[in-house]
Amino acid sequence: MAGSVLTVGMTLASVAVTVAALGVGAAAVQGQRLAAAADAAALAAADAASGAVAGEPCGRAADLAAAWGVALAACDGVGPEVTVVVETPAFGVVARAAARAGPPSAP
Repeated sequence: MAGSVLTVGMTLASVAVTVAALGVGAAAVQGQRLAAAADAAALAAADAASGAVAGEPCGRAADLAAAWGVALAACDGVGPEVTVVVETPAFGVVARAAARAGPPSAP
């Protein structure tokens, strides 16, 4: 009987660890996806700010963010440099990622 209780306990512990690991993995994937969306939105906005493509920079960033399934939370542009923040609900909280795009900074 004691062996059965130990086996059930170990099985439940293994299931708990597996569920926790899956949660951490899913959060990591969501974070990388959000960072990629921020990068893409910033690049699209910088292209518009530099005149490489037509359109308003923050409008281009919002369109691209929506295509990634996230929302544009902030968009700031000074000349050809643009900084964007995107967000999405993830696991009961709002996850955010920021990115900057534009010409390289002077040394």
